[in-house]
Amino acid sequence: MDGGDTAQLLYMGLLIVAIGGSYLVSQRRNLGKTLQQAAIWVLIILGAIAGVGLWEDISGTVTQAQNTNAAGQIEVPRRADGHFHLTLQVNGVGVPFLVDTGASEIVLTQDDARRVGFNTATLDYFGRANTANGTVSIAFVRLETVQLGEIIDTGVRATVNSAPMEGSLLGMSYLQRFAEVSIRGNTLILTR
Repeated sequence: MDGGDTAQLLYMGLLIVAIGGSYLVSQRRNLGKTLQQAAIWVLIILGAIAGVGLWEDISGTVTQAQNTNAAGQIEVPRRADGHFHLTLQVNGVGVPFLVDTGASEIVLTQDDARRVGFNTATLDYFGRANTANGTVSIAFVRLETVQLGEIIDTGVRATVNSAPMEGSLLGMSYLQRFAEVSIRGNTLILTR
């Protein structure tokens, strides 16, 4: 914070103290009730702030997850962020993916690569990928097993991105393993 921000914060604090103090003086006969109401309002405001801050986590929990329908198709509901997300078991570890038809490969973050058993410090990042953020170095890897519902694939090609990413991407190299990939309304449907 610079000097101007500090001065503004000090001014706002003094203004709140002055207004709050004058109100308390005017309500001194009902001070207990006034303090009780003030505490209720503080809790309401804090609850609203917490709700806004945790909305993505709350909505993700409430939103229905992927499932397999009676025809054996995997149905993935669109999330509030407008994207489709899948959780696959990679080498026996649950990894959340963003379905990205613009990505050529399965792209693992550094953290997800470590969780599924790769030592990211010893990988050879000699590959290059063109992304929306520019060219990045990638390492080519093979995933022992990738499981989505009852579907299990072995020896699946993937890459590990050397640059920071928000999450792993499920690209076309995996999606093309399905006979049909379609979107009906707000549901992605994968058919083997």
